[in-house]
Amino acid sequence: MSLTCKETARLLSEGLDRDLPPERQALLRAHLAICRGCDSLRERMTFLRRAMRRAAERDDGEKP
Repeated sequence: MSLTCKETARLLSEGLDRDLPPERQALLRAHLAICRGCDSLRERMTFLRRAMRRAAERDDGEKP
C-alpha cells in the first residue's frame, strides 16, 4: 500500500500532534522519499511549528 499526497499531508499534520503508529511512519517515510512536493510540505510544516514555538517562548519571557 502507498499513500496519496492528500493522505500524506493529513499524516504529516497528525504527526505534529502525536506519535504515529510504526506502520504509518513507514508509509509516510516511503512516500516522502519519492515525492518532492510532500517532502517540501513536511519541511515547511516543521519550520512553521518551530517558529511558532520560538515566538511563544519569547512571549512567555516578556510577561512579569
